[in-house]
Amino acid sequence: MIEIHAVTIDAADPYELATWWSNATGLPLWGECEPGDTEVAIRTHQDPFLLFIQVPEGKTVKNRVHLDVNGTEGRTRDQEVERLLGLGAKVHEDHRNPDGTGWVTMHDPEGNEFCVCRSQAEKDTMSS
Repeated sequence: MIEIHAVTIDAADPYELATWWSNATGLPLWGECEPGDTEVAIRTHQDPFLLFIQVPEGKTVKNRVHLDVNGTEGRTRDQEVERLLGLGAKVHEDHRNPDGTGWVTMHDPEGNEFCVCRSQAEKDTMSS
């Protein structure tokens, strides 16, 4: 048996990308870090944490692993998409359905894919 310790995300600028994700998630950067660092982490509420590491090459293909996120603090999926657009994310593919199901695939500032899904509250509302 193994334990997942971290989810590692390759980045051209780990500090900048980790700062963006910190703003997106509301989670703080972990430890002492500063611009130019080659490894920067965001501590989640439990393991695994997010680790951003510097790599020399740029992103060229679709991610094989990505994060699925949903809104908190009462925000719906659609409100979360709008908030993330305001932070600099871009919509890649919109998979929302007229009945309220579905998700939105977005890109972070370095082009990494992630999906914004409905919150549990939205799912509960639709099933009642």
